[in-house]
Amino acid sequence: MTNINNLTDIIDLEQVQTAYINGRYLAVDDTLATFEDINPATGEVLATIQQTTNEQIDDAVKAAHKGQKIWAAMTTVERGRILSKAVEILRARNDVLALLETKDTGKALSETKYVDIVTGADVVEYYAGLAPMIEGRQIPLRDTSFVYTRREPLGVVAGIGAWNYPIQIAMWKAAPALAAGNAMIFKPSEVTPLTALKLAEILTEAGLPDGVFNVVQGNYEVGQALTNHPDIAKVSFTGGVPTGKKVMSSAASSSLKDVTLELGGKSPLIIFDDADIDTAADIAMMANFYSTGQVCTNGTRVFVPKALQAKFEQAILTRVNRIKLGDPMDENINMGPLVSFPHMERVLGYIEQGKRVARVC
Repeated sequence: MTNINNLTDIIDLEQVQTAYINGRYLAVDDTLATFEDINPATGEVLATIQQTTNEQIDDAVKAAHKGQKIWAAMTTVERGRILSKAVEILRARNDVLALLETKDTGKALSETKYVDIVTGADVVEYYAGLAPMIEGRQIPLRDTSFVYTRREPLGVVAGIGAWNYPIQIAMWKAAPALAAGNAMIFKPSEVTPLTALKLAEILTEAGLPDGVFNVVQGNYEVGQALTNHPDIAKVSFTGGVPTGKKVMSSAASSSLKDVTLELGGKSPLIIFDDADIDTAADIAMMANFYSTGQVCTNGTRVFVPKALQAKFEQAILTRVNRIKLGDPMDENINMGPLVSFPHMERVLGYIEQGKRVARVC
């Protein structure tokens, strides 16, 4: 395992980034469409990404089916060992992966370095340990006969990630799928496309057969190609509710694919009369300000008894004033920019809407 500490050691941001299919990057094709990945902290172009074509997606599916047969034929112990090796590499490269994630997302380095890569690797480790425990059942029918069950992988599955936890979501989706013997084609958000590529490299380095984990790049059209593809057995999607409905509809109409959806929500936080104000305020801050407030489980509604309102508001204000906003590459900062200019405009619109329609109840 190579010891890597510098960002330039893992990625050449001057080079056009392509899809990772069958254990390698595709060659750059100047005739294909590209899109820009923006560093939200500076507004500068971080990388140029080549959009994956439908033909390349077909190639990825074929490679995945070929690799999946090899992967599924391995013992569950062997699969667990390879995933455990990937965990070892992830932890060794935690800091440099965190640097890339912060540049790609604008999230504070204090989050990506100490939470995102760390907890994502923990999930991979969990499923690496769980892999050898995949087993069937024997069910007696009568004295002379019995039936047995066995768990078999679905085959080739697709993962479609969101922009708020790019590499973490990639690990969340890949780990259980791979542990069970499946192959995955993963599409990161086009807003944050880089760290999933590094995960693919690490899995290959750990010994994953070619084609078992592939990364394709692009906008919603690439996602639609995955959900519509007849040779993909399941889609796991993380994102907004409207898009989730489209994913479910597309998956059903194409080939009745299994679907797992993790969608955005409006999570109420209810504070009762006997609540400890400091604890409640700490929880409310975490629920609303973590990851610059860009979390699908945000406590966007906080219900407070009238008798506690003044104390609670003061406790929140005290904590808000402690937020250190600035360059996310500074580990003393705990809040960086929003992930993109369109998202910033959307949030500013919500603020203006709140000023117009807000009422004290």
